[in-house]
Amino acid sequence: MFENLTERLSRTLKNVSGRGRLTDDNIKDTLREVRMALLEADVALPVVREFVKRVKERAVGTEVSKSLTPGQEFIKIVQAELEAVMGEESEGLDLSCQPPAVILMAGLQGAGKTTSVGKLGKLLKERDSKKVLVVSADVYRPAAIKQLETLAGDVGIDFFPSNVEQKPVEIAKAALEHGRLKFYDVVIVDTAGRLHVDEEMMGEIKDVHKTLNPVETLFVVDAMTGQDAANTAKAFNDALPLTGVILTKVDGDARGGAALSVRHITGKPIKFLGIGEKTDALEPFHPNRVASRILGMGDVLSLIEDLERNVDKQEAEKLAKKFKDKKGFDLEDFRSQLQQMKNMGGMMGMLDKLPGMSQLPSDVKDKVDDKVFVQMEAIINSMTKGERAHPELIKGSRKKRIAAGSGTQVQDVNRLLKQFTQMQKMMKKMQKGGMKNMMRQMKGMVPGGGMFPWR
Repeated sequence: MFENLTERLSRTLKNVSGRGRLTDDNIKDTLREVRMALLEADVALPVVREFVKRVKERAVGTEVSKSLTPGQEFIKIVQAELEAVMGEESEGLDLSCQPPAVILMAGLQGAGKTTSVGKLGKLLKERDSKKVLVVSADVYRPAAIKQLETLAGDVGIDFFPSNVEQKPVEIAKAALEHGRLKFYDVVIVDTAGRLHVDEEMMGEIKDVHKTLNPVETLFVVDAMTGQDAANTAKAFNDALPLTGVILTKVDGDARGGAALSVRHITGKPIKFLGIGEKTDALEPFHPNRVASRILGMGDVLSLIEDLERNVDKQEAEKLAKKFKDKKGFDLEDFRSQLQQMKNMGGMMGMLDKLPGMSQLPSDVKDKVDDKVFVQMEAIINSMTKGERAHPELIKGSRKKRIAAGSGTQVQDVNRLLKQFTQMQKMMKKMQKGGMKNMMRQMKGMVPGGGMFPWR
């Protein structure tokens, strides 16, 4: 996420150091570099101008506190201004109204609107314990109605049927009435997207909005379109009273222009980030955490939240009990760890949130391959229960059978067994010497150490 901007800013901000005071002269070049980094990230020009102006005003003449170097002080100012440009505080959904609370979703075709409806429904159901109903008012694309029905089934929320013969306003009215009768907490309405903003589209969505009077009107926009995303959001905001923005495909956006431009240009907060194709790949937008990630400082709070959500408590307790009882760590446990890591977005998803990981050399980052997790799991799945409990049984003919069953090569099976043995040794040492001993072991297993699936 925003790799190019992170790399450029991290490199640039290293240049301000060793001064007792920040002056116009000693930060001039750095500010120029910051300006170029933002422009290359496709941040809108008015946003860049305002950002650089505010950083300069705050930085020039600032006395460096005793605990901070000028470089740290400057980075602190840049971080505060990044947060300000993105909205400072995280703004969630305001669903405090007589149920059902209606959420209207708008956006152009291809931005990921229908997928976002499903993701948001799942998030509200699982994290906020809401009873959610979704409906599609996109009568121009029959596939959109079917897509939402399938998504709703996948994530376990209710779908209100509609068809292309109906008018969007009729669909909206019927869904709202059904939501009231069946005591739903939230009704999410998906609207038609177009390839561009047009009068017909705006007229239609205004009518739907007037009929529903939603508590939240969210604009869904593709982050990879950069500052165009902010301009399109503004066009919608001029026609509709938007309450917020969902930025999709953020995981594929190496620049960050949309995230840094939307708030300034529309005046509306980004409320959620779409960070992948999975149905749980939607996360609330926290300006302070995103600013921290952009500056290469990681996002430990989000990582902790991921762990709390995705780590299977029963599996963790079972493993802890095995440790306590001095029982061995077997391939069944190893598979469980792989599955939980996969649930948290894989190795790259975790590395992205760790401080300092932006400074890892590109060739090391390129070796992190989450596809290997899938392959490793397939290999373990091809083993018998006895083999998983007693890996020492796996010799020549067994290796060939396991490789054939998992669609891999014998050398892949050998590689997995070697990695498992390393982890097993680490776990044994942890049992003997506790957490400190384990941390010492892990130091030798970071990038290049061979424990994780580096290519």
